[in-house]
Amino acid sequence: MAILSKEDAKAILDKVMAMSKAEMAFADLSGDDGGNIRYARNTVTTSGSQKNISLEVSSAFGKKEGTSTINEFDDASLEKVVRRSEELAQLAPENPEFMPYLGPQTYDKAITADPGSMIVDPAKRAQWAAKSIGVCKRGGLTAAGFIEDYHGFTALASTNGLFAYNEYTGLDFSVTVRTDDGTGSGYALRDYNDINKLDADRATGVAAEKAFNSKGAKAIEPGKYTVILEPAASIGLLRTMFWNMGARSADEGRSYLSKAGGGNKQGEQLLDDRVTIYTDPLHKEVPNATFDWSGNPRKKTYFYNKGKVENLVYDRYWAKEKNMPVCPYPSNLIMEGGSASREDLIKDTKKGILLTRTWYIRAVDPQTLLYTGLTRDGTFYIEDGKIKHPIKNLRFNESPIIMLNNLEALGRPERINGHLIPPMKVRDFTFTSLSDAI
Repeated sequence: MAILSKEDAKAILDKVMAMSKAEMAFADLSGDDGGNIRYARNTVTTSGSQKNISLEVSSAFGKKEGTSTINEFDDASLEKVVRRSEELAQLAPENPEFMPYLGPQTYDKAITADPGSMIVDPAKRAQWAAKSIGVCKRGGLTAAGFIEDYHGFTALASTNGLFAYNEYTGLDFSVTVRTDDGTGSGYALRDYNDINKLDADRATGVAAEKAFNSKGAKAIEPGKYTVILEPAASIGLLRTMFWNMGARSADEGRSYLSKAGGGNKQGEQLLDDRVTIYTDPLHKEVPNATFDWSGNPRKKTYFYNKGKVENLVYDRYWAKEKNMPVCPYPSNLIMEGGSASREDLIKDTKKGILLTRTWYIRAVDPQTLLYTGLTRDGTFYIEDGKIKHPIKNLRFNESPIIMLNNLEALGRPERINGHLIPPMKVRDFTFTSLSDAI
């Protein structure tokens, strides 16, 4: 029962809405069916599968709201979860920012479900793991990886007439490769809606090459350097920008998008004019649901257009307060780039550093989006257009706003964590200290 068709999901939600005695009600019915395999030290350690389905019902009386969840779907259980949400609503304090649940909406047809990716058997997962492990065994290296596939759905409904349904498929693959002496490390990350796009051999080969080439790393002095960031190195910083795209926090003086005299920076030039970032749930490379968690339609929306702030995120409450259209948080980030490969960017670099991956990113100053973090899994010194030698990992202090104002070049966008991000060449990236971690 983990995956319900649109018709079956609607039948359950219609029944729940009919049971409601509240002034209004809202329900979220979701389920998933997937599996995984994990390996370490070139050996499979765990494998498994899971099926989950749950129903969350919210009831409201005026501005008082209560929510209850259940995973049983007989009539008695549905009645129970509805009544419980109503009881909790009557006990809850009023929420002055409560917004009535949405009524009927019009959505674009999503492209998130690939028919060939809905059923994956354990043998298929074992084949992927065996290919990844085989690359490392042949090279005298050690792999640790995780592969997870999933097929799921989400359906929303309200007593005001809302109904939304989305089905999706996907796969996540990550592998860390170490040299046997423990001095070299490489990493690769892949994700797809179409699971048949995974090439475990090739992805592991990338990580294996970085592991082998990162042996014998040398220390360099911290400071400001020109860097080439692969997507796995930049995505963490870029996401911090979009976690902070809310109009309300900007209007209230709490974000990097706040104006000194009040208000926000919508319409202002904030980044290099080569920076265009948008969201598009119908992008064929990174499709996503065409509605958000409360049923707001998602459309192609530009947040930065040639460096200018074009849109901010407005939830329904703040949109009403400011007389602005609702603009949901982006479901994916798509950053336009060029046609250059990572190798092309390296060839055009006199002196610099190649960053494979960053991690443990933490805020230093939220209002300037200054963050600190570490490099890992392959950091290399570039000289005269070639990788000269591996270097020890470094701690950095950097803001994505400064980073995207110091652009020198953008490469061809690649999928990473459900987003499309180009490799980028940036000058004056700030490293503050060395790290002995591999």
